[in-house]
Amino acid sequence: MPRRGLRSASGASAAALALLVLVPILVLLSAWHQQQWETWQHLLDTVLWRLVGNTLFLMVGVTVGVLLLGVSLAWCVATLDFPGRRWLEWALFLPMAMPAYVLAFVMVDLLDYAGPIQTQLRHWWSDFPGFSARHPLWVVVTLSLVLYPYVYMLARLAFQAQGRAVLEQARILGDGPVRAFFKVALPMARPGIAAGLALALMETLADFGAVSVFNFDTFTTAIYKSWYGLFNLQAAAQLASLLLLFVLVALWLERRGRRRARFSELGGRKVMRVRPRGAWLITLLAFAVLFMAFVLPVSRLLYWVVETRLDGVDARFLNLVWRTFLLGAMSAGLVLVLASWLAWVKRHQSSPGVSVAAQLATLGYALPGSVLAVGIMVSFSAVESRLNAWGLPVALVGGLAALVLAYVVRFMAVAFGPVENALQQVRPGLVDAARTLGASSSDVGRRVYLPMMLPGLLTALLLVGIDVMKEMPATLLLRPFGWDTLAVRIYELTAEGEWERAAAPSLTLVLLGLLPVVLLTRRR
Repeated sequence: MPRRGLRSASGASAAALALLVLVPILVLLSAWHQQQWETWQHLLDTVLWRLVGNTLFLMVGVTVGVLLLGVSLAWCVATLDFPGRRWLEWALFLPMAMPAYVLAFVMVDLLDYAGPIQTQLRHWWSDFPGFSARHPLWVVVTLSLVLYPYVYMLARLAFQAQGRAVLEQARILGDGPVRAFFKVALPMARPGIAAGLALALMETLADFGAVSVFNFDTFTTAIYKSWYGLFNLQAAAQLASLLLLFVLVALWLERRGRRRARFSELGGRKVMRVRPRGAWLITLLAFAVLFMAFVLPVSRLLYWVVETRLDGVDARFLNLVWRTFLLGAMSAGLVLVLASWLAWVKRHQSSPGVSVAAQLATLGYALPGSVLAVGIMVSFSAVESRLNAWGLPVALVGGLAALVLAYVVRFMAVAFGPVENALQQVRPGLVDAARTLGASSSDVGRRVYLPMMLPGLLTALLLVGIDVMKEMPATLLLRPFGWDTLAVRIYELTAEGEWERAAAPSLTLVLLGLLPVVLLTRRR
């Protein structure tokens, strides 16, 4: 009976974690019960169709950009031999450490009319007509440079698993190199490419900082303006529910792309030689991508930090760093505990209900931070009003709990993957052997589970911590008074065009983001 009760409690806890994701979604859908005709008429007459068009343009453009960069670079690194391949193989992961909003304001500064690029072009060509630094294509380029590593990482693994034998068999059947790639290698790598593309599209839909820098209105900027500009939380909730439609479309495309597809490992990792001219051209193209996505923005940030002589690095800046670190550590610790418990329940209580609960609990990563922020704020407002009506003066809105809850829901999937993989490394035979030797449950956990799972636990903790510290939309909308972070400070400074002063907090976030990237590349 106690064992059955424990299993019931474990299943209930998994269901409770699933509810953390479902409640904000249901609250957003329920917002349509309160009609906002005047607000919607204003949106229809002014920006709504432009928001839809801009969002679709961004999704299509980023899809093309990350596929071109990610798949081509992955193919070259995995199958071809060219100068610098060994160090470019891991260096091409570095743009993952670059927040999109940081690269965005660096790009605007470099491409602006008074920026170094157009100034030099006018010096070379007196009749140079100039161009707009905030053209929508630059938004696509910026997001593609930051997000291509998602496709590159998974496509590279898929190409490496295929081995050289696949292409050799296609060549024997009369296919040329290009035709063999499109007919054999690319279809076999489709599951990894689809998964990486889905992650890139989720980040694109969730982006707020980069599109704000380029003054490119999407649903995320409209949600913020409805909340803080029109002071209409219900309209923001309805806009957030429309953004969910785009998220669901991206998820459906990802599932469709991987339907009836499986990874196959058919050969060892061998690379093919390339003619010297072609090999150096591949090196040049790969380094050009790395230069634009990481080397150039970091160099520009360093230049600004040195030029301003660390202006702004004072007690307030150190306080921002401390709050950012505290939020990241606190949220990452909580997420790690919940993800570990969910993985434990899923392993030791295999049932359809627990499996579904685990899938729902890890769905939060697909929800943009602005959507979560609105859903949580509406939920907390309703609960607070009901408690106040019952004579319980509890203040939930504007507290730290709402922000931490948004982090937990959003980044549960980030921690669950490494924790579940680490838990799978502990084979049941090891646990049975330890119990046969007389080890207690605490001894098994301390001497078997913990040592074997420690690398995965540390990876999950680090990944979630960095993601929390870089997260902007939810932090901007839900932060309590006096709880500004580095991301919020970057947004405030870039909104005023103070690129130089935003360099120090931006460079700090980039350096922090390098930690999980280096860890991931070393483990791979």
